[in-house]
Amino acid sequence: MDESNHWYGHSRILSKYCGLSEESPKRIQGFLQHGWNYLHGFPPNDHWCSPGYPRFVWSDVLRRRGWSMGRRGHYLIGAPWIYLLHLEPELGVVPERKGTIWYPFHGWEKHSVTGDHARLADEIRNVETGPVTVCLYWLEFANPDIRRAYESRGFRVICHGERGSRWEGKGRDFLRKQLVQLRRHRRVASNRLGSALFYGASVGCEVAVYGDPMQFEDERPEYGGTARRMRLWPELHGTHVDSGLAAEVARRELGFDYQATPEELVRMFGWKRVR
Repeated sequence: MDESNHWYGHSRILSKYCGLSEESPKRIQGFLQHGWNYLHGFPPNDHWCSPGYPRFVWSDVLRRRGWSMGRRGHYLIGAPWIYLLHLEPELGVVPERKGTIWYPFHGWEKHSVTGDHARLADEIRNVETGPVTVCLYWLEFANPDIRRAYESRGFRVICHGERGSRWEGKGRDFLRKQLVQLRRHRRVASNRLGSALFYGASVGCEVAVYGDPMQFEDERPEYGGTARRMRLWPELHGTHVDSGLAAEVARRELGFDYQATPEELVRMFGWKRVR
């Protein structure tokens, strides 16, 4: 229905979970939340979500918040990530985890982020005691100056790839690549709460949130900024966070309790099985 339903390989993962072909994922009849979100699961300017079509969200708090803001037709299914874990229980598992994977806050194709990557890299070097892998979004990865800010401090710099679409394979293995990296590292860290932090906590990584949170150009006030994140999740900020608590919050935010059966997803998405 919407291109964002297919970002990061989400529709392919859900299609495989339902026993359908992941090579040509079907059109989802509705709108799938594509990343962790502390508004109502979608951007403030969500006019492109056609009225009358369902919204598939990760957690109950988003459903309730969306309802309070006039949105309707929510279906709780949890994050595509939890379906990937169901499909790939051993992918990327290693005998011993080492080091930290660090995700700097990133922009996207229509909005860039302002911040000092060199200063952030220095702070990372002062905090982390083991090897560091810095994972950049593809836009930042394509910028040699940003890569150099981290590489010059001795960090390994990688990218999980572009987010892709239904029609191209660029993002089809994005989440699988991310899962492999997270399961190889002892810690996951970022300068903002985000999907990667909760993904990492859900597979046993220690969590940290510190450093300049950086800023979107024309960041929407509806989100409430850093002050709101600190107010809602103070316990998840710092160079060392309680691992048990982080895992508990991750399960709630990713919607592990709402994982649907293949039959339920097929029905909700308007898919038909080919006999």
